[in-house]
Amino acid sequence: MLILVLALILAGCTQQSKPTETKTEQTIYSSGATFPQPQIEKWISLYENVNPNVKIEYTGKGSGGGQNDFKEGLVDFACSDPPVKEKLWRELEKMGQPLQFPIIVGAVVVVYNVPGVEELKLDGKTLADIFMGKIEYWDDPAIKDLNPNVNLPHEKIIVIHRSDSSGTTKIFTTYLCLVSGEFKEKVGSGKIVNWPVDNIGRGLGGKGNAGVVAILKQTPYSIAYIELAYALKENLKMVALRNKAGNYVKANEDTIKSAISAIKAYIPSPEEGYKEDITQFLNADGEKSYPIVAFSHVLLWKIYPKEKAKAIKDFFTWVLTEGQKSENIIEGYVGLPKDVAEISLKAVESIEGI
Repeated sequence: MLILVLALILAGCTQQSKPTETKTEQTIYSSGATFPQPQIEKWISLYENVNPNVKIEYTGKGSGGGQNDFKEGLVDFACSDPPVKEKLWRELEKMGQPLQFPIIVGAVVVVYNVPGVEELKLDGKTLADIFMGKIEYWDDPAIKDLNPNVNLPHEKIIVIHRSDSSGTTKIFTTYLCLVSGEFKEKVGSGKIVNWPVDNIGRGLGGKGNAGVVAILKQTPYSIAYIELAYALKENLKMVALRNKAGNYVKANEDTIKSAISAIKAYIPSPEEGYKEDITQFLNADGEKSYPIVAFSHVLLWKIYPKEKAKAIKDFFTWVLTEGQKSENIIEGYVGLPKDVAEISLKAVESIEGI
């Protein structure tokens, strides 16, 4: 009997000491553009619900911040609205093979906070003049001519822009350069520009799309540019912009799709992503086309440590397939055209683990 008891005790100890099988949790770190941030955060939430052993952290700090984090090795991937410039691309190539491709389509919209004004139309030249500071008051003749039936106040225009290195700013200023030779000459395009309105005391800078929204909401008689999803989320008043066909349109799914379908843009190989030209997406042909439409991109390495490579490939494969379905897209964004998604998927498939 004693032998039997000892045998049972030993068996129990052996069973209790048997290690429990657990799956290793993989954390993916990322940062970058605030333009696609609401959509990325939704994708992350949906993906982690069905893949609990993968954690993805995304910090919105602007396209420039994400590019720098990626270069410094602080993140596994970065998001940038405009494609990386060739100079940075060549620097990245010294560290490995970078990959860059679109993941979502969005739009930059012009929003305003003018009490009593519910509808507002602007053309490209007038918009550029406002952001250069040439037009000082809301009831300026240039604005009144476009809005004859609107009671515009004699109040100074406060211009709100991004203070950080921003892909949204790059897209918006590139558009203004296309529609205004004077803006191109005096201000130019970039992730950061010197806004003339700052020098005359009518400019305010906000960090990220969210920062711009916060300032706009608390500043009467102001105007700003932000990503469409933020405008919809905050129920902000949007300007109807004059498109290339001469029609005044607001950004929505139909007008964004119209712009994308009208574009015969060349999407370069993800291994030469710097060759993409964002001007091909702006001020597109089409009666309904919204004029400030752009892809948002992801920046990855072709080679990662083995487990990290698998986690990143699985996530972006999901993003470019399930993630592009309408039920997984936040209002304010549009999924990639099929042929563009296929280019992006091939790039993901090429990622290797060592």
